[in-house]
Amino acid sequence: MLGLCLGLAGTLWAQVPTDYFTLAWNHTIEKIRWEEDYHVTLQGLVLVEARVKGTGAGMDIPDDAYLKNGSWHYRPKLPTLPKLRLGRTPEAGDFELCFAQASGKVQCQAMSHWIGQPNKQDAAVEVWGCEQVNVAPIDVR
Repeated sequence: MLGLCLGLAGTLWAQVPTDYFTLAWNHTIEKIRWEEDYHVTLQGLVLVEARVKGTGAGMDIPDDAYLKNGSWHYRPKLPTLPKLRLGRTPEAGDFELCFAQASGKVQCQAMSHWIGQPNKQDAAVEVWGCEQVNVAPIDVR
């Protein structure tokens, strides 16, 4: 079964059992929510759609975006990504991962639920698609 792995420098910290997820965060300057939907494949992560609640510093809305339910929706034109590297610091706040449960209900939790609070020692995390194995999460705090 494919899933989402979280770690850094080749070290696995945790696994999330999903092949489709939303990565969400608040822009550090504008404090505006940003969301990106990804599909996990054997080749990597496919960015399916992105949404942003408004514009501001470094947040230009693409020409083909459309407004729906208070957010600008658009489809980024990116190749499949082998992994994402995300900066995580206490000052910036945490990322949120959302995915559907077996019941179909969408669950959103801070990334710290799986890998601990953001800290200065581990100021980044890598996210990639992987085969799920029975590995207990590693406490990185």
